[in-house]
Parts: sequence; C-alpha cells; structure tokens
Amino acid sequence: MVQWLKKCRVTTVAMESTGVYWHGVYQMLEQNGIEVLLVDAHSVKHVPGRKTDVCDCQWLQELHTYGLLRGAFRPADEICRLRTLQRHRKNMVESMAMHTQHIQKALNEMNLHLHHVLSDITGESGQRILDAMLAGERDARQLASLVDRRVKKSAAEIEAALTGDYRHEQLFVIGQSLEMWRAQERAIQACDAQILQQLEKISGLEKAPESPLGEIPAIARETPSEAKTIPIATGKKGRARQSPKTAQEHSFRVQLQRILGVDLTQIPGLGVLAVLTLLSEIGTDMNKWRNAKAFASWLGLAPCNKVSGGRVLSSRTRPVVSRAATILRMAAMALGRTQTPLGSFYRRKQAQLGAPKAITATARKLACLIYELLKTGQPYQAADVRVYDLNYKKRAIAALRRRAADLGCDLVESPVAA
Repeated sequence: MVQWLKKCRVTTVAMESTGVYWHGVYQMLEQNGIEVLLVDAHSVKHVPGRKTDVCDCQWLQELHTYGLLRGAFRPADEICRLRTLQRHRKNMVESMAMHTQHIQKALNEMNLHLHHVLSDITGESGQRILDAMLAGERDARQLASLVDRRVKKSAAEIEAALTGDYRHEQLFVIGQSLEMWRAQERAIQACDAQILQQLEKISGLEKAPESPLGEIPAIARETPSEAKTIPIATGKKGRARQSPKTAQEHSFRVQLQRILGVDLTQIPGLGVLAVLTLLSEIGTDMNKWRNAKAFASWLGLAPCNKVSGGRVLSSRTRPVVSRAATILRMAAMALGRTQTPLGSFYRRKQAQLGAPKAITATARKLACLIYELLKTGQPYQAADVRVYDLNYKKRAIAALRRRAADLGCDLVESPVAA
C-alpha cells in the first residue's frame, strides 16, 4: 500500500483511528515520509447517506481535500515507545494488586485478619509471615515475632490477627497467588530497566528564555523552593546507603529532568512515576496546543459550555478518557492534605463546590502550571501558603468593595478583637 501511494505521488493521508488496527499502518506511512492526519472518529461520524466503510473513506478524502479535518494528538515516535512500556507496567501493577486481593480473601476465609495489623500484607513483614504459614508454621506467637519492629500494633493484637482456621486449599491459593505476585514484581523490575533505557534514548529540551504566552502564574513563582532530598537508608554500622528502589527513582528523576528541562517532581502531589506517566502521554512539545487553556480542554479538565439562545444549558466537562488527566486528578486529591497554595486552593473550592468539582478545578490548575513550566523551561518555585492566603483575602475584600459600591453602599471592616 505504501509503495502504491508513493507511486501515485501521494504526500498526505487522512485515516480514522479504529481500535489498535491503525497503529501498524500509521507507523509505516510515517516511516516512509508520508504526512498522516489521524482523525477522531467522533468528529467525522456524520456521513451523508448510508454508512459503509467505502463511504467513510470517501467522505474523509473529500473533507481532507478541502482542509476541513483536524488531526488528533500523537506524540513523537520515541515518546510512543515509552508510552507502550509505561502502559504495560501499569497493567502489571494492576495484576499485582489482583493477586494481593486473592491472598487477602483467602486469609479472611481462614479468619486471619492480617490486613488489620499490617498496612501492606505483601510487604517485608507480610511476606515473612506468609512464607512461614506455607512452610507449616501455625503458632501465632512465632508468626507474630516475624514482623518488623517498626510495626505499631502490639504483639497481642498481631497474635490475635494470626489466630484462625488454617485450611489446606486456602493455603494452596495463597501459595500460588504469592508466587505469581513475585513473578509480576520481577517482571516490573525488568520493565523499569527497559523504561530507563528508553529514557536515555530520548533527547532533552532546551530551556526557553521566556514564555511567548505570558508569565508563569503567581502561584508558582513567589519564593524559591527547597530542593527535595533523596531518602537514604542506613546500614547496620550507620553508613548511608541508597536502597535499590530509591536509586532507581533517582535515576528516573535525573532522566526526566534532562528530557523535560525542569523538575516536575518539585510540584506538590507529583511523584516520579506520575511525571513519567505524564511524559509518556503528553510528550515534550507543548506547541501542539495553542495555550494552557487549550491543553486543559484537551485533557477534559475545562468546562464544556453548551449555549442555546444565550442560555447555558450545560457546563460539565467532556467525557475524556485520558491517563494524564487521571494522574492530575489523583495529584489534586493528594494536594488537599498539604499546606501549600495549591492545597489551600483545593480546600477553598471543596467548601464552595464540593469535592468532585474541587478535584477537577485543582487538576486544571496543575495542567496549566505544567504547560507553562514545560513551555518556558523555568523551574517551579513554591509560594508561601500564608502569603497566598493573605493575597486571596485582599482580592476578596476588594471584590466586596466593588460590589458594595455598585449597590450604593460602603463596606466597613469590623475591628479585630484583641
């Protein structure tokens, strides 16, 4: 097909995204120098006449001839390779969670409530206890002695949680689930190594001197933030050493900062894996969107106003399936527990609009902030939450004064009690 198109001197092709079947065709066309316009099926679904595959392609060709088609976003090929690995890693993490649920279910059916005393039954203490169970140990006191000294529950509570009805078939389920959990853990480690290799192949961004679209929002530029320290484990003799997981996260952070030009992990609520997911989903080229508002709208975090006759019928956000938007929403939920300007914004919106809308509003603010940081290449600078709250109070009072003036009234501040 590619050879025939080149023989016909075709330089641009419009195609519809249908499942995953278009991937191979798109990649072959792109590798041979043909410009490909990937069209969202939802935007061109109104085909005149009877709907068939032939009519669809002819309608796309006619619209493409007139320049009426708008291509969907697709990052560069090196980012697509990273995205494939990152999505595969996410699937394996979900599979590990499923095996953990199987272990917990089997424990519950044996009246062993290990999850009441350990926050993670597949952690170091949990795995030691499970291995001892599978080896034939039934004494609750012996099993309780295997937990780490940092566990806050008392020995009596742990022994009570490990006293139950041990059944052979349930232990068999636990053994197989634990074996598959460990296999998935080894697979994730191999996937992380592959992701790190792919990150090393991606070229970095050059820092731009200033944003052509304006300054970075004041919420991100008031006072310099302190650099985050990398947690270090301590050995038996007091020597500082990095754990393998910490060292790997540090390697990811270094590569992400090189590629993006800024350290997005400095933003509250965003960790290394969250930034890695954002990179694999949105890429590094922010010129794909007109401005920060268009970027937030593409993520489905902006109101979609439906107006008829000057009356707003609906302003709900569009139902968009976006992994990047999901990461930003989760970060917004975590921000609500922080003493930061973004956390203060979330709590204020939660009191006004409720938690769901507050999450969306905070996620949108995060999206605009990330867009500006990647666009300008300037580092994130956290503002003081007290200064932020004071400025908000001043703006609120100024708005009330203007409102009172419009109504012919005067606003008088009451004296503060000593």
